[in-house]
Amino acid sequence: MQKVEVAPDVYWVGAVDWDVRRFHGAHHSTFEGTTYNAYLVMDEKVALIDTVHARFADEMMARISELVDPSKIDYVVANHGEPDHSGCISRVIESAKNGTVVCTKNGEKSLRGIFHGDWRVRTVGTGDSLSLGRNTLSFIEAPMLHWPDSMFTYVPELELLIPNDAFGQHLASSGRFDDEVDEWSLMREARKYYANILTPFSALVTKKIAEVEKQGIRIKTIAPSHGVVWRTNPGKIIEAYKRWATVEAIPRSVVVAYESMWGGTEAMARRIVEGLASQGIQTKLFMLSRTDRSDVISEILEAKAVVIGSPTLNNGVLPQVAELLSELKGLRFRGRIGAAFGCYGWGGGATKVIKEALTQSGITVALPELQCNWHPDEEVLNQCFQFGLELARVL
Repeated sequence: MQKVEVAPDVYWVGAVDWDVRRFHGAHHSTFEGTTYNAYLVMDEKVALIDTVHARFADEMMARISELVDPSKIDYVVANHGEPDHSGCISRVIESAKNGTVVCTKNGEKSLRGIFHGDWRVRTVGTGDSLSLGRNTLSFIEAPMLHWPDSMFTYVPELELLIPNDAFGQHLASSGRFDDEVDEWSLMREARKYYANILTPFSALVTKKIAEVEKQGIRIKTIAPSHGVVWRTNPGKIIEAYKRWATVEAIPRSVVVAYESMWGGTEAMARRIVEGLASQGIQTKLFMLSRTDRSDVISEILEAKAVVIGSPTLNNGVLPQVAELLSELKGLRFRGRIGAAFGCYGWGGGATKVIKEALTQSGITVALPELQCNWHPDEEVLNQCFQFGLELARVL
């Protein structure tokens, strides 16, 4: 296997998953695949930082064996206990019988709770370090980025940050570095990753970046646990995280997301978009049954307003709309405005459900809901156009 050196004496020993299309219980789409990144530090002491999904254990062990006998591994650093990163710890410790697992106190709880392994464990926290010889592993706790057990590992001699899930992307590629993949695809997947995984923790992201900068930590390379390694311009992804975390949305931008039963709500949605577009508002329209929900959420990350429409079903909304509203409640996009619209037949209720869900999500409802009994006629469609104009005025 080809050796991939991330930094002097630090090697990528992970795996590329070209085929995965759903992640985290299938709620997050990964149409570009992903990688499971693990890094081997070759020094007087040998450290493996994170492992891979259990399905790729043989591949990871083969990569390690190209560099060193796995029995010589002294430390297995688990930055995060989730099985896509820690799934092979038992396999490694079977070979490295004298090896020690290094993790946070919460990390020990998650690892023992998931794997029930009888391992030698050393718990660490912010400020703790581990000398390997020429290089040092320094640890920075990062709770809720995105689990309570998360931490970053930093190698000061190499200015190398290994932050596990932070700064990652679900992106399978033949290249291991940011300059070896298409930049547009890279940033698109990085944004989608942040939107769907880290948005609820944006305040903590801002705080952690400020903490790292205050400590004067120099970063030459960022090696996350998914996607490519940032070696050309790590500042690019740091600045993007600052922007996403502080809700710096595009000022005059709207996402309109809807579902329709017999075409009425769809006709309303398209007319609302026409009203917005007539005022130069950057607008994107998504029919939820034909669009992946993770992609819609990725667009909402940088939109100032989100408008959601649904016909009424059982005094509520259609399932695809309900799923999006549920996600928004968990993600809690801050600093956004919203609105609701939809058709109904014998009885309404959908727009009320949407308004309540938007409010519970931290999104300010900016306009009264727009409802149509039965199918919209020309008068209602004109109201929809005016609805778009009024939202543009608010923006």
